[in-house]
Amino acid sequence: MEFFNATGGDPFKPSLFELVAQEQLRDLLQPALKYVLSVFAQRNPRYLLRIVNRHEEFYAILMLFVERYYLRTYDASFSENFYGLKRRRRPLFETERARAAVGGIPPEEKLRSREVWRSLLLIVGIPYARAKAQDYFESLGGGIDSDILEDGGSRHVQALTNQTLGGRLRRLYKRAYPWLNMTFEAWLLVYNVAYLFDKTPFYRPWLSWVGVDLRRLGVDDLRLAAMAAQKGATPERKKGILAFIRRLLISSPQVLLDSLKLLLPTAIFFIKFLEWWYSPSSPARALSSSPLGPPIPPPQLLPPHPNGIPIDGTKYGQCPLCKKAITNATALPSGYVFCYRCKNEGVQAAGDTIDGLEKIEGLIRERWAHLIGDFFQKTRRREEFRPEKSQRAVRHRARPSITCPQEAGGSVPSHLPPFPVTYLAFTFFFFSSSA
Repeated sequence: MEFFNATGGDPFKPSLFELVAQEQLRDLLQPALKYVLSVFAQRNPRYLLRIVNRHEEFYAILMLFVERYYLRTYDASFSENFYGLKRRRRPLFETERARAAVGGIPPEEKLRSREVWRSLLLIVGIPYARAKAQDYFESLGGGIDSDILEDGGSRHVQALTNQTLGGRLRRLYKRAYPWLNMTFEAWLLVYNVAYLFDKTPFYRPWLSWVGVDLRRLGVDDLRLAAMAAQKGATPERKKGILAFIRRLLISSPQVLLDSLKLLLPTAIFFIKFLEWWYSPSSPARALSSSPLGPPIPPPQLLPPHPNGIPIDGTKYGQCPLCKKAITNATALPSGYVFCYRCKNEGVQAAGDTIDGLEKIEGLIRERWAHLIGDFFQKTRRREEFRPEKSQRAVRHRARPSITCPQEAGGSVPSHLPPFPVTYLAFTFFFFSSSA
């Protein structure tokens, strides 16, 4: 790692890791700003929804003003100034003897208006163009097979559209974009490796066209920045409210842009804190009350009946019937656990339970029979009040004769399905009424 961080005999040449870090910071600003705008747009969609839909253009215009101010004031972009870097006009011949003879910062290294506008074009234009190209590629399919997302009619319309000139160009762009993007990334990688081994002074190919390179801030740069700040802080001030408001309006954009260096790390810390605070493992979950009310307590265990099966409360994991270790544990609605075989043979067949309840299957069958009987009675009463409609229904379709279970003595009709299949659907009514 020390080998890759070494910059030879030039202490002001930044390492590749510093340059990559400042580019990553620049790339993280756009999605962070888009996320914040989307959150606020949910509450104020009338004003912010259009900005969210045109986020790339809004971000490009915003960064155009920010980067222009930093390039004119600090000879560096926002992310470069945040990491203590600057841009300079690269001289044709650079020698340490000439630098030592001049002393300080040579005036030829300061960026001119031409270098500022070229840098702005590349700092703002390249990320904007790449973002729009990626969005258009994803809108065309983004490498996903169209047969997965489209039905037969859509594929037929798409096939007819592809026969036009615009369709052919879109299909060509969809196929060529991944290769062009890979070629561009490989081009940048070659320059990174060349800069890492000191084969070129530019870590990006377009810096040579602009005619600038990146350097670390030195003592002279910090001294000049302090003198400029002190000079701007003590101007000749006129008295009066209007003069104060005028100075405030003039200096507020500059103060706001300069404060971004402090607001950025503060905002990052605040966003990370909010992510932790609203995470599932946050203590805020325990402190805040649930909107659904207090949690439902677990059901209480029914106490053993005097005539039920005797159990030993100290022996855990023992079946009350076979007095052995429970195998294939099966719990009853009362809360007690038996072996599955003991539960089928002993509890369901003989009705022996701990809490003294009757046989479960019989209870469910009886409860279901009463429910069916009540339903048939209500249906018959409604039809008695509407005889004309009932007669029309009989003429149009044959209705099977159904015997009410209550009229038949409360027994379940023989044609009903067995208990394990159908009766389970009515266990909810049984336990809700018994509770």
